[in-house]
Amino acid sequence: MRYTSALTAATLGMLGATALATALCAQEGGAGKPWRGAGTPPCFAPEGGTIKCVPAPGTVAIRAGQLFDSKTGQMVSRQIVLMQGERITEVGPEAQVKIPAGAQVIDLSQATVLPGMIDAHTHMFNNPKPGMSRETATLIGIHNMQADLRAGFTSARDMTSHGNGYADVDMRNAINEGRLDGPRFKVAGRGIVWGPAISANVPVNPLASSRIASADEGRAAVREHVERGVDWIKLYPGGAYSFTPTGDVNYVTTYPLAVLQAIIDETHRLGKKAGCHVFGGEGLANTIAAGCDTVEHAFGLTQVQADAIVSKKLAYDPTLQRYTEPYMDDNDNKNTGGKYRMIPIFEKAVTMAAATKGMKIMVGSGVDGATFPHGTQALEIVALVKQAHMTPASAIQAATINNAEVMGMLDQVGSLEKGKFADLIAVSGDPLADITELRRVKLVMKGGKVIRNDLASRTVGQR
Repeated sequence: MRYTSALTAATLGMLGATALATALCAQEGGAGKPWRGAGTPPCFAPEGGTIKCVPAPGTVAIRAGQLFDSKTGQMVSRQIVLMQGERITEVGPEAQVKIPAGAQVIDLSQATVLPGMIDAHTHMFNNPKPGMSRETATLIGIHNMQADLRAGFTSARDMTSHGNGYADVDMRNAINEGRLDGPRFKVAGRGIVWGPAISANVPVNPLASSRIASADEGRAAVREHVERGVDWIKLYPGGAYSFTPTGDVNYVTTYPLAVLQAIIDETHRLGKKAGCHVFGGEGLANTIAAGCDTVEHAFGLTQVQADAIVSKKLAYDPTLQRYTEPYMDDNDNKNTGGKYRMIPIFEKAVTMAAATKGMKIMVGSGVDGATFPHGTQALEIVALVKQAHMTPASAIQAATINNAEVMGMLDQVGSLEKGKFADLIAVSGDPLADITELRRVKLVMKGGKVIRNDLASRTVGQR
């Protein structure tokens, strides 16, 4: 099979690694000529360079002692998951689902199987340090991404590349092309910030966030991002916070409401969604009023605002762990002499939001390689249970089916169902009894491919 121009960039973005690698297998050389190079015919990525050829998909069966049904929030016992290549073909009780002869069997009858987890707020690229090369920044990004995958996060949303331009678009494409093992990736590129125009004699950094000072500039920045291939638009309606001498909280507001509305309207016109970094105050009110699809952080969220998020069918991504780490208290102690703290204010807001009927809570870690290392994002799910008092089942649903729905991936991931990608994880214990089990993932499978299996000595067999 030869690669042809019919495989457009958009098509490449939708193909799974197996389908793409199979499509690009070079059974013939250029211009229809037989392969005349070294060895057997390789497989090529569209821009050149060889990638691993994917063999014809076989049938794999998983025996699950327990399986978490993310649609109902219930644990079911003694289940069989059948898959062919990248996709699940059947899921059901072992008394009803027959394992075909010759299928590879992975015995997880002493384990708990769950859908692959989804992290809705990552930063795969670290903020580049002075003098850091683009190559080093990319290698760090790849390391971070693969740490997340091995921790059981088989899908992720990258909420800006932290000064690395549109490199997250390239990383997403490399994953889709089969060049890299990584989560199914939705990316936001540079991000769009509010600020005065940079002086004409100061060089513009094309890798940094897009800076705008008007609605027209905001709409243009959205168009540039979409042209460069992003999936989401990252906005910043609010900035820092500070305490007054009497303990009230002041929150910085950035874009005027009319500008924010114009940016979000342009985003929606172009078929994309926006995620908004905001802490509270007027910026948070503007975020909700303008219809930002995901409200990120929201330290100062009120019940009235939570109800508005529900009524407007938005989603809330608190990143609770990221903003209740010890450094937060360090900063507040320094700035207030130990009088006031943001952590209990934020915990109260997230607890209230989680108890609000109809609220779509997401799991987004905010991992950025600084205070929250990649590969440890299950801490966010634990925080939602232990600090925001969500049930373990609802927290796992937030990390699976909720995130899949909000990210536009519900037909692909988020639950273990026929037709969806075979993205799943396994743990030894029961995360509904002990949510910290998710910090000890033993098996990770993405698209039917085993990424990690610490149970290998006793789980793989042949029927």
